[in-house]
Amino acid sequence: MKLRILSLGIDDLDAGRRFYEKQQHGLGEYFLNSLFSDIDALLLYAGIHPKVFGYFRALSDRFPYAIYYRIEGDEIQVWRVLRIRFAQRAPLAVRCNHLIRPDPHEASRLTLRLKGRAWLFAAPWS
Repeated sequence: MKLRILSLGIDDLDAGRRFYEKQQHGLGEYFLNSLFSDIDALLLYAGIHPKVFGYFRALSDRFPYAIYYRIEGDEIQVWRVLRIRFAQRAPLAVRCNHLIRPDPHEASRLTLRLKGRAWLFAAPWS
């Protein structure tokens, strides 16, 4: 089997490398090495990943990225390498499903009334 990364995939990898290089010197290179390792693993494991929107989706081991690929004959075509976002858990005040109202004395906090007690939570925008 042959492995081919299409131009969209190359652009995605380059964008990820630039992003991580801005975070810390050398991290962009580590990102590329990790993703290329995950892509190389497709030579062994292509076709076992779940299909999403008509593409196989392999998840990276070290970074929150998904590799979208197709198998065309004897060629594995990597179409996209996209960052995936994990759903963040809502703050406890939102999960409780109780009345939440802004504290008039401090706009950057939220007040939750639960069993007669007031609980203050820092607002995500503060």
